[in-house]
Amino acid sequence: MATTRSAGQQVLDQATSRFWQGMLLAGGLTAAVNLLMLLVPIYDLQIYDRVMTTRSVETLATLTIAVVVGMGVCAFFDYLRSLVFVIMSDRFSRKLTVVTLEAALAGSLKGSTAGASQAMRDLADIKSFIASPDVQIPLEFVWTPVYILLLFFLHPYFGLFGIACASFLMLLSWLTDALTRAKLAEANDSQVRAFAEISSTVRHAEAVEGMGMLPAIARRWQRRQIEVVERFNAPLRTVKLLAAITKSSRLLMAGMVIAIGALVIMANAASPGAIMAASLIVARTLSPFDRLISGWRRWVYIAGAYKRIHALLGGASAARGSEPMPATDGRLSVDRLLFIPAQSTKPVIRGMSFTVEPGEVVGIIGPSAAGKSTLARLVSGLFEPSSGGIYLDGISTFLWERESFGQAVGYLPQSVSLMEGTVRENIARMTDADPRDVIAAARKAGVHEMIGRLPFGYETQVGDTGYSLSGGQRQRIALARALFGNPKLLILDEPNANLDGAGEQALLAAITAAKAMGTTVLLIAHRPSIIAVCDKVMVMKDGQIDQFGPRDEVMKTITIPRPAEQPRLVTA
Repeated sequence: MATTRSAGQQVLDQATSRFWQGMLLAGGLTAAVNLLMLLVPIYDLQIYDRVMTTRSVETLATLTIAVVVGMGVCAFFDYLRSLVFVIMSDRFSRKLTVVTLEAALAGSLKGSTAGASQAMRDLADIKSFIASPDVQIPLEFVWTPVYILLLFFLHPYFGLFGIACASFLMLLSWLTDALTRAKLAEANDSQVRAFAEISSTVRHAEAVEGMGMLPAIARRWQRRQIEVVERFNAPLRTVKLLAAITKSSRLLMAGMVIAIGALVIMANAASPGAIMAASLIVARTLSPFDRLISGWRRWVYIAGAYKRIHALLGGASAARGSEPMPATDGRLSVDRLLFIPAQSTKPVIRGMSFTVEPGEVVGIIGPSAAGKSTLARLVSGLFEPSSGGIYLDGISTFLWERESFGQAVGYLPQSVSLMEGTVRENIARMTDADPRDVIAAARKAGVHEMIGRLPFGYETQVGDTGYSLSGGQRQRIALARALFGNPKLLILDEPNANLDGAGEQALLAAITAAKAMGTTVLLIAHRPSIIAVCDKVMVMKDGQIDQFGPRDEVMKTITIPRPAEQPRLVTA
């Protein structure tokens, strides 16, 4: 049965096909370079066999001018070839950057260990490899038979010697592959896991420092590094040994060419110039073998990087739409929604169906693990429904083209994070938006004055490495980001979790203003105070709708906890 390839893998296939097309062009330029490089051995051959016997200065001058011009043209073609690889590298990266990042983020949402940072690092390594001299080695290998034929033309002994040298170096290359490929691949995988672990640790720096976990984590990281180094050392020692043997063998082979030439001359079977020509051609013939053995580790790593990207793209979600679609009214329909997370057989959402009209505010409450946040992620198009669908103005929120969908929807997740950049850029969703629109969104969220008190106002750098904001400040800026652009649908997952009284009042005012503008609002809440702004209330239990209707009717069945208790809503 034929395996269906994902959209991401199809893009990778297209990029790979373009790469091989570029290799054909580079192969043509390589042919020109190699043919022109033969001018040097021909030049030496002519000097020994013609100039030295005729003592003609004019002939020497003509030959010298010809070889200088020829090598200049050779340098030009070599430069063009290098430009071809640079362009190939850039196009390969451009083609795959977006789909690789999308697949990595989708994998992260599903709990995959393949992080976005590692995926982009792999892509950058492949890009660098394509632009490096190492990628040219197969094109140089193609010319090995041609050079050996030229050696036969000079004398059969030279040709046989070339075959023997090439065979010996091919044996060393095979040994390098056989002895190191699997071990280097395992070492690379171990290194990837180690860096993924330390990256996760850095993201949790506050907990690490606050609970004195640093010494234990440092010891764990040291053990990981020792393990990685030990995994690398054995194959690297083998590579270094074979590379040293190759280098010494090449020097020995260069000397043996002279010895063979001496035998041929003594037998009056070739001219002295043939020795110089054969020496240069043998050196050119064996050059790719030396580079291949010394650069074998990089070849193995790039193969692993390509394999990881291929696997990542193969596990990506179904292709989304590519045509921008406008939102009209903001009517939300959920039809027989079923969701089963990856690597699980138990549904988290079980056959939910409901409709929210434009301008309605629906509060969603229920006990922990009822599926409230999962529903919010499904409505925002982060997860693909296992069955059924979610539609905004009749368009699937998952399949909707993401940029136009983002213009129609504002989403404030339960776990608030700000991107690396300024406050202005975060509110504008990392676009070059009109500052007046950014300020308008901040005013709707009631954070304009708060932002004005930051060190550089809207230009204050935030994120993991920027200015340290409190949880409430981050949540209010994220609310402004969700309100940016007057979305038709607003999804707020516990938007008041980190807010004080003033922040909660600003949130209520923002929701009221959005409702007045006709925005549909889904509000997941635990504090009873925020339910007052809702038109309807949905009570969820075990991934299903337990109750759904007008706020006052549903609230009659809700038990409000006493002040001493945690202020969370509990279903009756």
